Amino acid sequence: MSAGLVTGVALLGALAGRAAVALARRFVDLWVSAARPDVPGDPATRRRDAASDAGAGRRGNRLGATLAGAAVFGGLAAARGGDPALPAFLAMAAVGLALGLVDLACLRLPDRLVAAAAGAGGTGLVGAALVTGTPGRLLPALAGSAVSFAGYVLLALLPHSRLGFGDVKLAAALGLPLGWLGWPTLGLGLLLPHLLNGVVVLVLLAARRVRRDTPLPFGPAILAGAWLAVLLA
Repeated sequence: MSAGLVTGVALLGALAGRAAVALARRFVDLWVSAARPDVPGDPATRRRDAASDAGAGRRGNRLGATLAGAAVFGGLAAARGGDPALPAFLAMAAVGLALGLVDLACLRLPDRLVAAAAGAGGTGLVGAALVTGTPGRLLPALAGSAVSFAGYVLLALLPHSRLGFGDVKLAAALGLPLGWLGWPTLGLGLLLPHLLNGVVVLVLLAARRVRRDTPLPFGPAILAGAWLAVLLA
């Protein structure tokens, strides 16, 4: 893909990043209004605590999201510009930006957003398979999703695991494009999130920003790991 087209796709990603902030804010506000019934206390206190926890989601850093969107889209265009599945990757990335923001704000990966990512990616891959006359490539994509789901279920069920089933469902959705690109890419996409998350946790611990028992979102690491795996495929 030419530099001009990559730049154009990056600009599209910048717009997607800005849109992701507004979309994420809606889901965070819905979560705040639900008042987290799992937290003891009166509803007013729960709402106040939830609003405090999710404040970053409402104040969403538009500049950061815009730059992230440009980098994500531009990287995909540069690495996979000739792949007919690029629209599928970009569609999943657009939803992934919102998912990452929501998870950072309130440690949630909404089912509707995860389903939208899976639906967009799956539809795009079906279209790519039909255009290229290679429907057989859909089987590795489905297998990748199944392997990702099974692997993350096992990790989530381990004693003291901090993985939620939102993480499991997101990993299954991202297994579609990773499986499409082949087993080495799938393996890398499953490994990288844990490496990235480990580095982030170590840095935060060293900076005394968190404690060992501080809940941290894992969704952004899953998304970043999948993105890097696609770039390296």
